[in-house]
Amino acid sequence: MKYTLTSAGFLVCFVLLGASLAASYDGPLYDFTAYTECKELPEQPLYNGGMLKNQPPENFSSIAHFSTGFYTPAFILHNLTPGTIYCFSIWLKIEGANSAHVRASLKTENSVYNCVGSAAAKQGCWSFLKGGFVLDSPSNLSILFFQNSDDRDINIAVASASLQPFTDEQWTFNQQYIINTERKRAVTIHAADGNGDTLQGAEITIEQVSKDFPFGSAIASTILGNLPYQKWFVERFNAAVFENELKWYATEPEQGKINYTIADQMMEFVRADQLIARGHNIFWEDPKYTPAWVRNLTGPALQSAVNSRIQSLMNKYKEEFIHWDVSNEMLHFDFYEQRLGHDATLHFYETAHQSDPLATLFMNEFNVVETCSDENSTVDRYISRLRELKRGGVLMDGIGLESHFTVPNLPLMRAILDKLATLNLPIWLTEVDISGKLDKETQAVYLEQVLREGFSHPSVNGIMLWTALHPNGCYQMCLTDNNLQNLPAGNIVDKLLKEWQTGEVTGHTDGNGSFSFYGFLGEYTVSVKYGNRTANSTFSLCQGDETRHVTIRV
Repeated sequence: MKYTLTSAGFLVCFVLLGASLAASYDGPLYDFTAYTECKELPEQPLYNGGMLKNQPPENFSSIAHFSTGFYTPAFILHNLTPGTIYCFSIWLKIEGANSAHVRASLKTENSVYNCVGSAAAKQGCWSFLKGGFVLDSPSNLSILFFQNSDDRDINIAVASASLQPFTDEQWTFNQQYIINTERKRAVTIHAADGNGDTLQGAEITIEQVSKDFPFGSAIASTILGNLPYQKWFVERFNAAVFENELKWYATEPEQGKINYTIADQMMEFVRADQLIARGHNIFWEDPKYTPAWVRNLTGPALQSAVNSRIQSLMNKYKEEFIHWDVSNEMLHFDFYEQRLGHDATLHFYETAHQSDPLATLFMNEFNVVETCSDENSTVDRYISRLRELKRGGVLMDGIGLESHFTVPNLPLMRAILDKLATLNLPIWLTEVDISGKLDKETQAVYLEQVLREGFSHPSVNGIMLWTALHPNGCYQMCLTDNNLQNLPAGNIVDKLLKEWQTGEVTGHTDGNGSFSFYGFLGEYTVSVKYGNRTANSTFSLCQGDETRHVTIRV
């Protein structure tokens, strides 16, 4: 059976979805397996080792240093091709130190890829490293090697190595498979008359009126009073986050002079258009973005100020925001912990939860998913800090990944998401953009890659763009010009928004009085017309493995 997506103007066949789609595919299926605990013995290699099956590592006593660190084991790789997506994993154990941050790097004839994966390795047990790479040019001979980041003389043992290549087409297939199985669901509409008899040939019209998956953008005060911008925004997005207007320096630039006027007006816009909103942020650990008067406080005076900040903000907006970024970028900065002690962050989260227990509290950070070269915010350090807070009693419920990319490494991004997914917490890409150092066409190409990667990962629960529009541009990347005419990045967003919605579905019931289709999760209206009788109804389509059945009496 087929159904028509009239808004897209093409036919989609049911058999192209889910398991039927997988059955028609003879390439590798991506393995989302990851581990965050240190194990007594390594697990078996993913993909049965892939290209590294039965290939032991070379034992080099020394390799010319391409970056800082000491490393010994390495794999020699032959005939790597550009554009191929290589997914890599391995188990690590060290001797000579209790723990160390170990980074996997790749050297080709022409380039060095400084970090293609990293892990916090320990002595006496095995740690899992998962990453990947995509080459810019072909390589006849490459070295995949491991190094300790702080140059200590330690021994690194490796086991269960795996390197699995995917063509671009295979990678796209795997993305679409997850979208079809995680973001969509089968629905069967049953048409019956008042006596319960089935109606064959009834005309069915179905329309998705809202989406379940939160996809939004930052907004700024520039949206206030700008009706064309507001209309443009709500036609596309179902979620918003205030770019700067809730930050402490914006709401209390001088001590005691608290002003939520702008934030209140922005919240009125959010409410009026039934958007969900993230709260960003309560504290920012970077002293550069801490109010000047706060930077001059110490001891009890600072503690009193932060207590007042939490109580004022959370009481003002209790139950208004679905999330709060509590202590922004704490892996890179520690303004409050330096002055109030190591438990300061624990206090922030505890107080925030007491003030607004229904809000999900997030740990929001940059350079977690964008790269593994930033040792302040590797995936294992993020996980370690989150677990430390949870051991202290913090109700940490959300993983916030800012996602400020330059050149995305897609297999590394997916591998990091896999490791974070083992925590079974909601993951959001909270501030997605592409560096303004790139031209607008390149920004658009990379933006599409990042958005597709995020939407197709089963553990990502929402995506927010960092594209608030200002007269002088945006933080790094704009979707439109000041006349709301799409830039290349805006074209990509519009294309994906259209692709990731069901649109209008039309058809007729079969001999059993039924009509089936696959739809994206969300809210729907359905109209059933039989002869001169018409019945209208609504239904919700939430995630589930079973077909959703809806009966309409006409």
